[in-house]
Amino acid sequence: MTRTAEAAGGHWVRSWAAAPQRADQDLPDIADATLRQHVRISCGGSRVRIRFTNECGGTGVTIGAARVAIAGSDGTVRPGSDRGLTFAGTPSTFVPAGAPALSDPVDLAVPALATLVVSVHLPGRVNDVTGHNLVAGPGWIVPGDRTAAAGLPSAAVPLDGRALLSGVETLVPESAVGIVAIGSSTTDGAGATNAAGGGWPEQLAARFAVASDRPVAVANQGISGNRLLNNGLGTSILARFDRDVLASPGVTHLVLLAGTNDIAYSIAPGAGNPEFAWMMPTDAPVGTADLIAAYRQIIDRAHAHGVAVFGATLTPYGGSDAGTPDGEAARRHVNDWIRSSGAFDAVLDFDAVWRDPEDPARIAPGFDLGDHMHGNDAGYRALADSIDLGLFE
Repeated sequence: MTRTAEAAGGHWVRSWAAAPQRADQDLPDIADATLRQHVRISCGGSRVRIRFTNECGGTGVTIGAARVAIAGSDGTVRPGSDRGLTFAGTPSTFVPAGAPALSDPVDLAVPALATLVVSVHLPGRVNDVTGHNLVAGPGWIVPGDRTAAAGLPSAAVPLDGRALLSGVETLVPESAVGIVAIGSSTTDGAGATNAAGGGWPEQLAARFAVASDRPVAVANQGISGNRLLNNGLGTSILARFDRDVLASPGVTHLVLLAGTNDIAYSIAPGAGNPEFAWMMPTDAPVGTADLIAAYRQIIDRAHAHGVAVFGATLTPYGGSDAGTPDGEAARRHVNDWIRSSGAFDAVLDFDAVWRDPEDPARIAPGFDLGDHMHGNDAGYRALADSIDLGLFE
């Protein structure tokens, strides 16, 4: 069925993503329960399929039933949009430890920026959950199999973060653009009031939905606390690059914004956030040359698959607990290379957007969340608005 659709001039794109990581949040007991989660896709399409994940799990997970629907304005299932999901033609599947599971496609015409309701019933106990720690839209745990419920059952308990859900893919015309944004918390949308739509990748998708005649998918593969070279909060970008970028269907462009945590926790550490510092071990000494080598690795690996790579300059973090003079020097050195090397297909100068003209080592007050490291809603909107949409043609 998929081959027929593609032969008729369509292909798949990753319209929404949540990079898999081990769930750090305290989750209610998951056994004979339904996970119901809302996701806002970037790019519409004529068909939909869902990517579930057990890639950080220690044991296999059985999916007993799963469904997808379009959410109405009140968050309930829009009448007529509910679809049962299958896996190789059957309504249930076993997902081995370390593996994802992609559903069969379903016929469901979805518009750009639609909110989908994805429900999955887990008949057995799940102790080691793969998820995504930043809350990027509402989710709930409901006892029993309530995948077909039109509204939210009264027994629902809020879900903190994402669980077992890593992607929504839509079938689009061949002319579609597929963008993957990869990085750490600034890409993940940490600090945005509405992380489901307030991060810069989500606001970029909203711009395209209004301005572009072609479908444009934007998949956010950021992980807060992530690094390029060493694991920490999530697998390092070099290690997860094939999974989260190259394996994304329909990807044509990559936006890379990464390196701040490598500098702040490995190259020139300050006091740091004690909540994160113990999770940031360094396997070997790291310097700016190592960061630049990592950028070149990513560029070469992406280009080998025909993917254009746009490099974003590192935003200021002076005044934060992680800020040091040596860290600022390293950040400026890396940014100078990003701007002048010619290694990237284009440069997005996020540093120039955020820096305070009076003190370039700091985020401008109007864009600062207050911790001097992350953006507020206006800050993320400014990053999205600074991007020339014509670069992606």
